Amino acid sequence: MSSAPVSRRARPAKAPLSRDVIVETGLRILDRDGLAALTMRRVAQDLDTGAASLYVYVANRDDLMAAMLDHVLGTVPEPTGGNWRDRLTALIDATIAVMSKHEGLALVALGAVPTSPNTLLLIERMLGLLAEGGLDERTNSWAVDLIYLYITAQAAEQSAYTVKGDVEEEYIADIERKFAALPTDRYPMIVAMREHILGGGDAREVWALRALINGILATPVE
Repeated sequence: MSSAPVSRRARPAKAPLSRDVIVETGLRILDRDGLAALTMRRVAQDLDTGAASLYVYVANRDDLMAAMLDHVLGTVPEPTGGNWRDRLTALIDATIAVMSKHEGLALVALGAVPTSPNTLLLIERMLGLLAEGGLDERTNSWAVDLIYLYITAQAAEQSAYTVKGDVEEEYIADIERKFAALPTDRYPMIVAMREHILGGGDAREVWALRALINGILATPVE
């Protein structure tokens, strides 16, 4: 009979806690179960620990979501190839894409001054690209603020559609029915332009970003 000691532990040892582990767990819960399910208690349960243990690494749920946003922004690739405008457009599109994949993260960025490491790196890249375009420092600084607001708004809207999932087509069809029923005497412009207001798809987003960048270039801060 073997004399080797037998562990009394019925389950494997828990992975050590860290801010990164908590952030990754939070993202997993968010993507799997939705924003409403993301609580400190739920994260603690998934990590097989008490909620109080998490507060050593994150101050609260808001701090956790801010850290999750920063983690996600760290996956945005640095654009290569093309001129400064091409690279800026690619950077903006990539940022919107990664931010919109996770419900509620874009809303974290709205109204918050960027201070986290990966958010600041994103700002740094945009400042550099706009400087290549010839913007002076003051216009450049204000332009990045406007572009970041555009990014978060676009990501929030796209995330809302992602969350709707299979009901998106039904939602759009319902909007079209409501617009089709509008009285012409009260909303003549909307009725006449309904097809253009509701349509456009990807071309609409391309135009919006082009209009934004062109407007910035044509409007230096005085």
